[in-house]
Amino acid sequence: MVAFLSRRAGIAAAAAALIAFAAFGSVSSGSSPKSFVKSTVRAHDVVIFSKSYCPYCRRAKAVFKELELKKEPYIVELDQREDGGEIQDVLLDIVGKRTVPQVFINGKHLGGSDGSFPVH
Repeated sequence: MVAFLSRRAGIAAAAAALIAFAAFGSVSSGSSPKSFVKSTVRAHDVVIFSKSYCPYCRRAKAVFKELELKKEPYIVELDQREDGGEIQDVLLDIVGKRTVPQVFINGKHLGGSDGSFPVH
């Protein structure tokens, strides 16, 4: 019985991982990186394009956590996506920078951690 439950839990975990990868792992085949960026920025109040290991990104995310917003920022960790480099190329086209973090609030580009976004 324990082996059966353990196997079912393993299958459920694998299915959840597959669903998460399909949703967040890369841009779907019917969507371009540019349309992903635009639709993501349009769909969420606060979007942070980030890399999980970046200290400036961690600092920007911490600023929004301290604000205790009603909705948490939608964070796109580019280093955890197959299309992260392509998304950075799109950010270069849209905001003129390929660096992270890049923060959007209510569809408008606020900036990053390069002096255009005050993270202290």
